[in-house]
Amino acid sequence: MTSRLQNRRDTAANWTANNPTLAAGEIGLETDTAKFKMGTGSTAWNSLAYAYTAGATGAQGTTGTQGITGTQGITGIQGTTGLQGSNGAQGLTGSQGVQGTTGIQGLIGPGTLVDITTQTGNYTLAAGDLNELVTVSATATITVPPSVFSAKDQIHVQQTGAGQLTFAQGAGVTITSTGASAAAPKTRAQYSACTVICTASNTFTIVGDIA
Repeated sequence: MTSRLQNRRDTAANWTANNPTLAAGEIGLETDTAKFKMGTGSTAWNSLAYAYTAGATGAQGTTGTQGITGTQGITGIQGTTGLQGSNGAQGLTGSQGVQGTTGIQGLIGPGTLVDITTQTGNYTLAAGDLNELVTVSATATITVPPSVFSAKDQIHVQQTGAGQLTFAQGAGVTITSTGASAAAPKTRAQYSACTVICTASNTFTIVGDIA
């Protein structure tokens, strides 16, 4: 039967820590470095030189040429887009809100002709004549009443017939004009027109085509 020779062995750290003295010719192997020392019988481990050390690492060989990249496969066909669903029904329209109250109509400004009224004889001006043209077709007296009109109110009067129109002061009313009789002016001729202007409470001036 073949004989087997087995040397002493341990890690490099354990050899250094224990520092034994090998017998002459006895071999001690470091199992983790593959180095070994040969004993002299008198020199402790840490003082022995290695009988063998691994040689320097050889130069790394040249990297081989990289192979050609393979052809990329064809992209698969894209699937058909699915059908779009139907639109939902539109919701009901909400109720309309209540309409607000109509605001009060503003006053008609001075100089705006609102309407034309026709008279055939003596006539007393009324609140409804404000900013209107009052036409009179016969000889007549036009009375300006008290407590009906306010400052800046105007009434237009025209003689449409052959007879003159004479203005008269109502009780407590004062009339001024350029007529022959300042307090009782008359229209000059057919189609003459004039304006009765309230300048203050119960005070009026009459301007226009007067005699």
